[in-house]
Amino acid sequence: MAKLRLIVGLGNPGKEYEGTRHNAGALFVRELARQAGQSLTSDAKFFGQCAHITFAQQDLRLLIPSTFMNRSGQSLAAMAHFYRFMPEQILIAHDELDINPGQARFKHGGGHGGHNGLRDIVSALGGNKDFYRLRVGIGHPGHASRVSGYVLSKPSGADKMAIDAIIEDAIRALPLLLAGDLVKAMTQLHSIEPPGQSPAN
Repeated sequence: MAKLRLIVGLGNPGKEYEGTRHNAGALFVRELARQAGQSLTSDAKFFGQCAHITFAQQDLRLLIPSTFMNRSGQSLAAMAHFYRFMPEQILIAHDELDINPGQARFKHGGGHGGHNGLRDIVSALGGNKDFYRLRVGIGHPGHASRVSGYVLSKPSGADKMAIDAIIEDAIRALPLLLAGDLVKAMTQLHSIEPPGQSPAN
């Protein structure tokens, strides 16, 4: 695989959206920056908050778009074009309805799955879907009519603890992905069960 150069965390800007389920990707990037000892700072030319870190001996750019979720591609495209990053050098962290809190999945390629941020990013990249994803599980409210309110609200205390824990686990697995071993990174991360569940025998 190509060496990853850019990690993007998706979310909505503003205090009213802080800590909501839809901002799980942004939460991952903030925690990664914190562990790397760096702060994210606003950069108007990239329409987002940015940091330059060294993690697992790799040189990385971090980005959290300051646009709303459905305009995430504007921010990503601005940075990717400026630094000439190819889609296969980008990891997008985002919330995932189809995965339970306390679980996360690495993925390469695939469709946007109805996620507005991913849909805009694919469009901004000219239809190219060859980027990597970190899908952070937030669970599903049970009916499509409840999804909008669900993702824009804060998780329960138990779900928040589970999301925080799996973000830590994803950061621990990230060096394997940065080393170019997607299979090992997936094996390590995907084997983690949500709190209260036991691994299958």
